Amino acid sequence: MDKLLTLLKEKTEKLQLGGGIYKIQKHREKGKLTAWERIIYLLDENKPYTEIGIFAGDGMYKEDGGCPNGGVIVILGYIKNKLCVIVSNDATVKAGAWFPISCKKNLRAQEIAMENRLPIIYLVDSAGVYLPMQDEIFPDKEHFGRIFRNNAKISAMGIPQISAIMGSCVAGGAYLPIMSDYAMIVEGTGSVFLAGSYLVRSSIGEIIDNETLGGASTHSEISGVTDNKYPNDESCLDAIRHIIDKFGNNPYAGFSRIEPKAPAFPFQHIYQQLPEDRLKPYNMIDILDAIVDKDSLEEYKKDYGKTIICALARVDGWAVGIVANQREIVKAKKTGNATEMQMGGVIYSDSANKAARFIMNCNQQKIPLVFFQDVTGFMVGSRSEHNGIIKDGAKMVNAMANSVVPKFTFIVGNSYGAGNYAMCGKAFDPRLIYAWPTAQMAVMSGASAGKTLLQIQEATLKSKGVELTEQDKNKLLNDIETKYNEQLSPYYAAARLWVDGVIDPKDTRKIISMGIEAANYNPVAERYNVGVIQT
Repeated sequence: MDKLLTLLKEKTEKLQLGGGIYKIQKHREKGKLTAWERIIYLLDENKPYTEIGIFAGDGMYKEDGGCPNGGVIVILGYIKNKLCVIVSNDATVKAGAWFPISCKKNLRAQEIAMENRLPIIYLVDSAGVYLPMQDEIFPDKEHFGRIFRNNAKISAMGIPQISAIMGSCVAGGAYLPIMSDYAMIVEGTGSVFLAGSYLVRSSIGEIIDNETLGGASTHSEISGVTDNKYPNDESCLDAIRHIIDKFGNNPYAGFSRIEPKAPAFPFQHIYQQLPEDRLKPYNMIDILDAIVDKDSLEEYKKDYGKTIICALARVDGWAVGIVANQREIVKAKKTGNATEMQMGGVIYSDSANKAARFIMNCNQQKIPLVFFQDVTGFMVGSRSEHNGIIKDGAKMVNAMANSVVPKFTFIVGNSYGAGNYAMCGKAFDPRLIYAWPTAQMAVMSGASAGKTLLQIQEATLKSKGVELTEQDKNKLLNDIETKYNEQLSPYYAAARLWVDGVIDPKDTRKIISMGIEAANYNPVAERYNVGVIQT
C-alpha cells in the first residue's frame, strides 16, 4: 500500500503542474492566476473539497503531446458555505483547448450539478476545440454541443450558472459563458468572440485587433454580452463569491444526519487489513470499521447470503445503506450433512436476493446507498445455473438500477464482469464513483483473460495449420497478459472517466459525506418502482 500511495501522490503532484513549469511562468507573465490558483482563491478556507475527473487523459493523446487532467480542473467544494461545482480551464495545457476527454469531463461536471442541483461556476480560459481531433468532439450526442444544451437545461431547472471569462473564449465555446446566468470578464486578458481577428480578416476583409473585437470594454460597454468587467482575476473571483453569498436555499431531500462520531479505527487500519495479494481473503467489516461512525454498523441478514454485506450505518453523521462484497471464504447453509463453502468476492443467489431486498428497504426509508466493490462476478457452474443465478442476479441489478436514492461507489479491489454492474458501476449512475489504488476493472482478471485469449488464438492458428510450441505459447500468453494488465490499472479507468478518480482510501469518508450533502440539495421526488422482477 505504501508503494501504491506513493505513486498516487507523485502522479497527483505532477498534475498540479498542468502543462509544466515553463508554461505556468508564461501564463503568470500575462498577469493571470493558474487554474488551480483561481480555484483555491474561490473556495472557502479550511473547508474540504474533492476533485472530479482527476487523471482524465492520463497516458492518452501521446502523439499530440498529451492532455494532463483533460486540460480542465473540476472541483466539488464550498463557496460561502454553499456546495458548488467549479470548472476551471487550464490554459497551460494546449492553451486550454478541448480534447475529447476535456468535453467528457465538462459534461460530467454539468451532470453532477444537475443531479444535485448545485450552482456551477465556469472559469473560462480556452482556445476552443482541438482542431486535429474535431471529428471526435464536434457532432455527436455526447460531444461539444451537449454542453450548450446542458447550459440551457441547467438554467431552466433553476440552477445558477456563473461564468468568468479570464482568458480566451472563442468560436462555439463563446456560447458557454453567455448562456450562463452571470457573465463576467477580466480586462486585458479576457476576450470572447465567434471568430478572432485573423479569421475575421480572412473571411470578410475587416482589419481589427482582438481587444477591440471582443475585449472587456467592448462587451461590457457596447454589446452588453458580459455583465461587468474586472481589473484582474482576484477582483473577478471576489465578485463571484459575493453573488453566491446572496443565493437562497431550496428545500432539502431530508436525509438523516446526527452528530458525527469518529470511526472505531483510524484510516491506517485500512492499509493494514487489505492484503497485497488480491486473491487472499480478508474481512470487509474490518475495512468498514475504519470508515463508518463508531458503533453505527447494523448488519442486515447477517447470517444469510454472506458473500455480500448489507448494513445500515452512519458516515460523518449521515445515515447510509452499505452494500459491500465480503472477501472472506464463508460457510453457507448446510446441504444434507455437508456444509457448503462459498468463495469470497463472488455473488451467489442468496447474496443477490439479500442485496435486492436491502436496496428496496433503503429506497423506502430514504437512505442513500454506498457500494464497496471487490467482486469477481456471479457464481458460475451447473449448480448455480440450476438454482437460477441469472434470475437472482437480475433481481439485484433491477433493484439497484431503479433506485431513486443517491448511490455512491468505491472500487476497493476487483471489479470484474457482471459484478461491476450489480455493484453499481458507472453505467448505473452513481452520484460519485472512485477507485482505490488497489482497484482493477475489467471483464475478467488478467490471468483468466490471458488463458481465454490464448485458447482463441491457438485455435485460429491451428485452423491455418500452424502449431505453437510451448515457448511460443508462453511468449504469446505473456504478451496478452502484459497488455491486458495495463488496462486493469485504476489509472487506465480514471483516464477515460470510467471512475471520477483514484483516491487514498482515507478520503473515502470525506467523499461520502460531501456527496450526500450535495445530494441533499435535490429532493427525492420520484416514486420508487423496481420494474419487472421474476420470482
